[in-house]
Amino acid sequence: MSNQVPDTRPLAERMRPQAIDDFIGQAHLLGPGKILRQLLKSNYLPSLLLWGPPGTGKTTLARILAQSTGACFIFFSAVLGGVKEIRQIVDEAKETLQSGSRTILFVDEIHRFNKSQQDAFLPHVESGLLTLIGATTENPSFHVVAPLLSRCRVITLNPLTAEDLHNILNRTLEDQVNGLGFDTSILDQDAADYLVAMADGDARKLLTSLEIAISLAETKNEEPLSISLTEVKESLQRNSLRYDSGGEEHFNLISALHKSLRDSDPDGALYWLGRMLQAGEEPLYIARRLIRFASEDIGNAEPQALTVALNARESYHILGSPEGELALAQAVTYLATAPKSNAIYAGYNKVIKDIKKTGSLPVPMHIRNAPTRLMKTLGYGQNYQYAHDDDSALVDQEHLPEELLGSRYYEPTNRGYESIIKDRLTKWRQILARRYRKQEK
Repeated sequence: MSNQVPDTRPLAERMRPQAIDDFIGQAHLLGPGKILRQLLKSNYLPSLLLWGPPGTGKTTLARILAQSTGACFIFFSAVLGGVKEIRQIVDEAKETLQSGSRTILFVDEIHRFNKSQQDAFLPHVESGLLTLIGATTENPSFHVVAPLLSRCRVITLNPLTAEDLHNILNRTLEDQVNGLGFDTSILDQDAADYLVAMADGDARKLLTSLEIAISLAETKNEEPLSISLTEVKESLQRNSLRYDSGGEEHFNLISALHKSLRDSDPDGALYWLGRMLQAGEEPLYIARRLIRFASEDIGNAEPQALTVALNARESYHILGSPEGELALAQAVTYLATAPKSNAIYAGYNKVIKDIKKTGSLPVPMHIRNAPTRLMKTLGYGQNYQYAHDDDSALVDQEHLPEELLGSRYYEPTNRGYESIIKDRLTKWRQILARRYRKQEK
């Protein structure tokens, strides 16, 4: 009888890469010449914030980076720890430094720390006692205090591609040590494609679903072992209702909701909202998509749309389910019945395109600030016209770099409040044109 203790860790944990060459995905960070690859070569590790969706490799990358420097690695969960634990870590780091080693502190879900907890890191990150690696699924600009954010390099991780997930799937099936030790042929191609689609860029979700599917298949005691699409769907339904009882993919549902809103159909929008919530979709994810929709597809045609979407998110955050779901339903019907415009979305895309094409064009001298005598001597702010000195608060001066003079980015539509904006801009331009003609005479 073997005395070997079975490995009871979840499959996703067993398959966690231990070396950078085993890591799959994030080529924009780990490819030749890319930032993390360069950091690994240099043996220098600054404080980092790893920002990306779940299951994209944030924790794994932190461990690999720490291992490459030979530093002491401490894992800390923002959910379970507080300021008291931080002080203990600082004391340990001081002892470690005396022995000649640095300490890398990995803080999972750092966005869950409040301001005072984040401030507790500041002096120790600044002094170099701690090298901080924070992981977050939320935008660091909104959830990490500015002083700490300024001391960290933000690294953005992308959802894993379908190709990445297929590679992870095949490696896991074939791995004889940490994986399942099967031939990849046991999994039908349709079943593999479905697992990848349902994982939605999340490797942990992929491997958890695979582990359940394998377990269910083994209970049937069939030889040879084979897993079909039907069995995979069965395992996913038993695992979670997140994908909804009808088997619709997550991204199909959010697409249906988004397009129903864009097409001004409140009935369709309400239905797809209900389908997603009943399936177990994260309500705050839906709220974030509604906020994006308010700017992308409505914009200034109904300026209150963004406020309604933000309030719906805050209301759900306070009330939770099921009460808070009504706030999302209210927002959905408001957004669906609001006038639509993508003028802001289109205009901003034009701006980004021009910036990429023209680079860092200098600010025109007349609209530069001139707080010092030297700057005034150099011409900063010279010939600037103060709009409030004019009876109509209109001045005839350019605000774009010379290379972009005459460019129009924001083109308001005739829909909703944006029609008022369009009329206002047209009248202002006519007034300025008449003034220019008078000056020419």
